[in-house]
Amino acid sequence: MKRLSVLVLLVCLAWSCSKDDAAAYEAVSTPLPLKIPPVFKENLLSPIIPNSNPQTIEGVALGKKLFFDRILSGDETQSCATCHSPQHAFSDSTPTSAGIDGDFGTRNVMPLFNLAWNYGERFNWDGSELSIERQALTPVQNPIEMHSNWDDVVSKLSNHSEYPTLFENAFGAFPITKTLTTKALAQFERTLISGNSKFDKYLLGDATLTPQEQNGLHVFMDEARGDCFHCHGSPNNPLWTDNMFHNNGLDSSFADLGLGATTGNPSDNGKFKSPSIRNLAYTAPYMHDGRFETIDEVINHYSQGLQNSSSIDPLMKKINQGGVQLIPQDKTDLKAFLLSLSDPSFLNNPEFIN
Repeated sequence: MKRLSVLVLLVCLAWSCSKDDAAAYEAVSTPLPLKIPPVFKENLLSPIIPNSNPQTIEGVALGKKLFFDRILSGDETQSCATCHSPQHAFSDSTPTSAGIDGDFGTRNVMPLFNLAWNYGERFNWDGSELSIERQALTPVQNPIEMHSNWDDVVSKLSNHSEYPTLFENAFGAFPITKTLTTKALAQFERTLISGNSKFDKYLLGDATLTPQEQNGLHVFMDEARGDCFHCHGSPNNPLWTDNMFHNNGLDSSFADLGLGATTGNPSDNGKFKSPSIRNLAYTAPYMHDGRFETIDEVINHYSQGLQNSSSIDPLMKKINQGGVQLIPQDKTDLKAFLLSLSDPSFLNNPEFIN
């Protein structure tokens, strides 16, 4: 009977030490609601915050420190921010990025903002991760990115002069794990909210669009001209993306299958996630492989550069004409509108920079 009591006690202790839920975090940390822009409150559902990873002051502070710390990489020369730079709306300025060994990936770095409203919960260009927390796992151990392994990272964090206290403040007296590390990173990334562009101010009655920007909006929304809104939203969708996957006519055959490699479905070949068109002034180059250096090249692609293939999206309705065939003035005005969606305050927010 005594042995049974000891066994029950050990099981209870093990359960209590491994319990990793919201109640445990809330007991030691301070809730931190997201700062939601007015245009989001008026037009969007509530952001997605997992019950198992509530936003807290301590968790966000830990996540921010981790995001900018090179300790996560194998040789401690790169951080998350090396490729996801605040000056580029948390993206990179090169078509693809080099890891710690100088090897380049095959895809452009996606910008990080407004991630908490990704209701489809598929992340990356190819939809290969199903949460922000899971998305943060791969870059650390990817041999052409940070080229570390999580056992080493956890060991370095556990033996660090500051991190054990920061983790305890955020999550309680549990051992540091890769799960808690990515939860902290995800909390910080959910705070990266961009909703203060000129166009946002226009919607709130605090700014006026130029005639060019107004016509550019009409081109964007007009199915007979730009026909851009199906994939990239409208003033009623201030995310400016549908967060879905499309074959947008970049290629007639595919070196990179995109979503097709994730699902195994040939009809998904060549489909990539629609990025938000917010902050285009800072996120060049464009597309999943960074092939277009300028917004003008992107507009020209949809105007007269579409390539047909078996999985071309039905939304590319003018594929047989090579595109929507915009006149020069409409191209210029469309660009002016697109640039009105850029948010300079996002780049300079002291809560987001190191």
